Amino acid sequence: MPFSDYKVALVTGASAGMGEAIVERLCQQGIRVHAVARREGPLNALAERTGCIPHAIDVGDLSALTLLCRDLQVDILVNNAGVSRPGSILNADEESVDTQVDVNLRAVLHLCRLLVPGMVERDCGHVINITSIAAIYNFNGNSIYHATKAGVHALSRQLRVDCYGKRVRITEICPGRVATDIFGNVSGDHEQAKKQFIDGFELPRAEDIADCVAFALSAPVAVNIGNIEITPTLQVPGGLSTMRPADSASGSE
Repeated sequence: MPFSDYKVALVTGASAGMGEAIVERLCQQGIRVHAVARREGPLNALAERTGCIPHAIDVGDLSALTLLCRDLQVDILVNNAGVSRPGSILNADEESVDTQVDVNLRAVLHLCRLLVPGMVERDCGHVINITSIAAIYNFNGNSIYHATKAGVHALSRQLRVDCYGKRVRITEICPGRVATDIFGNVSGDHEQAKKQFIDGFELPRAEDIADCVAFALSAPVAVNIGNIEITPTLQVPGGLSTMRPADSASGSE
């Protein structure tokens, strides 16, 4: 479906990183983009640069989301907002659980509830869920993040069932490591996170994720790009660990 068949988009997590790049790309294609993020300053700067419509809203605020969506006729919904907290469920606190569930999963469910029925009614629309390879593969730590992203992975597949018979397309994009600020946001130390996770690595950039979004959107209407897994060439997900009982007792692997 050419971009000209879509008129209006809503992108969450729009003030930085992948969300910012996606907003820029959609605006370049002539889409009227409603950009949603918490940080008003960067959001307004993005609006000045691209012409997007800024909405300084926390996606965890259901009342604000409901008010925003009430009069919108959205053709493209990009659920990009996400947060992560370090650590497993064994040492998680209440805030870690609630915040990640609210932003990563609950907000996505509500935005789909609020906007996808209109797409179905108009027989036209595209939902793009930005998840993570953490939705599919298990690796150490960040248990709650894994669980919330896996929930959106399941939702993405179910949405295709719910929209069956209508020209509403569903795409899930699962990035691996991308050169963005998310690692610094998790640890709180952006300089150290950049040294540990970005410097010296060959990584996809936010613009590469925006290219994936554009690719899925621009496919013919008869084509649904269901899932895109994008990782660095020099990164492989998954793995296998096996421990001897004696090692378990000593706390080593």
